[in-house]
Amino acid sequence: MLLINIAGLALIALIVWWFWLYKPKEAELGESDLVITVENGTYSPSRIKVPTGEPVEIKFIRKDQSPCSETLLIPELQISDTLPLNKLKTIQLPALAAGEYAFHCQMQMYRGQITVK
Repeated sequence: MLLINIAGLALIALIVWWFWLYKPKEAELGESDLVITVENGTYSPSRIKVPTGEPVEIKFIRKDQSPCSETLLIPELQISDTLPLNKLKTIQLPALAAGEYAFHCQMQMYRGQITVK
């Protein structure tokens, strides 16, 4: 009985860490090409830094066959695009004001964030 309780507490701790405490790595859009991979239910990297006031291109490659991973939405910028399977797709972003812009699939299962500084 004690072993079951300990396992249950460990599982609860893992869930809390995964959904509320885990912060994915941040990548900065720089001189090298940054490609966001859509695979295994995630965007990788899922947090991107871009400069303020400059139009930028973000490239995606979708390796996940899930229908949910096919659509990319950036609601604050009114961008909705389809990501083809195993092909590079470039998304043009206008010059942005400082702030945070979420991007996700249509069901918000895949999530990411663009930080403009």
